[in-house]
Amino acid sequence: MTTQIERQIAQHMEILVNHIGERPGGSPGCQQAEDYVESIFAGPGWTTERQAFQCPAWVDLGTELMINGRSFAAYSNAYSPPCAVRAETVAVSTLAELESAELAGRIALIYGALLTSPLSPKSWFLKSEREDRIIQLLEDKQPAALITVQKIGGGVERLIEDWEFHIPSATVSAEIGRELLLARGAVVELQIKSSSEQGSTANIIGRSQEQDNRVVLCAHHDTKYGTPGACDNASGVAVLLALAESLSPRDYPFGLELVSFSNEEYLPIGDDEYLRRNGGDDLSDVLACINTDGVGQLLAPDSITAINAGDEFTGAISRLAAEHKDIEWTDPWPESNHSTFAWRGVPSVAFTSTNRVALAHHPYDDLTWSSSRRISRLIPIIQEILSLLAENPPQWSRAQ
Repeated sequence: MTTQIERQIAQHMEILVNHIGERPGGSPGCQQAEDYVESIFAGPGWTTERQAFQCPAWVDLGTELMINGRSFAAYSNAYSPPCAVRAETVAVSTLAELESAELAGRIALIYGALLTSPLSPKSWFLKSEREDRIIQLLEDKQPAALITVQKIGGGVERLIEDWEFHIPSATVSAEIGRELLLARGAVVELQIKSSSEQGSTANIIGRSQEQDNRVVLCAHHDTKYGTPGACDNASGVAVLLALAESLSPRDYPFGLELVSFSNEEYLPIGDDEYLRRNGGDDLSDVLACINTDGVGQLLAPDSITAINAGDEFTGAISRLAAEHKDIEWTDPWPESNHSTFAWRGVPSVAFTSTNRVALAHHPYDDLTWSSSRRISRLIPIIQEILSLLAENPPQWSRAQ
């Protein structure tokens, strides 16, 4: 039997994924999502705040790739500048090959072990020394353009996504990468059409009555380019919206803050804006952060973990997970908005899918792989966590 909450979540998912679609920060889709979230947060018991901030607004206008006069599919990497290049390719698959390659004026074909996942942005403080070295070499060697190759067949995930990286680049599938390798030395034509300007986006906040302490419940509404973002992260936003519709904020001895972050996917500048408006890094009044990112996959159970939490709070969350047979306890993971809180001493609980990375950031992350029933089952679990926090003294959740 379908519950009311399940129907509400299905409606939220339909609007975010099918009616709006891809929602990168600064895009019209992202602004539509912000308006929608704000309309739900404006319900009884909540006051809203729209934290607007600037971000690049990049538009992909099409990419053309020609190999020996034949046309092949290619996808401009996020924030790539436009180009029209006709040049020889130089293939590099290892860091050693990149260090010795002559790339000036040529198209660098990057494949194999050199770039198996998206390259971290230059400003991302968690990027590795190896990534720093790759970025430095590419900028120093001045290729006319880059073509990055997906490591396995199937989908295509853009492999460079940095508005501070100014070399034109596109990603191709593993199959087309094979064609380029077989045509080694051939003259390749790459045309990227794109535009970029200063845009804006916003975090959307829903708050209950002000108290000495608060609990933050969060998700992010933006997506990568080229994906409708059902799992990542319409599902997490649907949880927030369902909580806004079902919670009675006055039932708790602390304030509740619902935060729908923007720009989580391309540098977490939405988190930076939230902290700036919060007055800085002092989050000592936050009893806990509960983040939902990438839940509700049809073919995989959801997971829960606790980060930087006290032993009693962690034990209580672990026991709660054991009571729900379709939720798995997992090791802490850093990629998402809960890290902004956990790194500043806030006990944080994070929900995701055990198979999140298989769908996240891909064009096929749509409603056919999403389960509103699975998502709806998280609502009572989150309510139980809030009850635990309400039944115990304020310092109970924190690591000593």
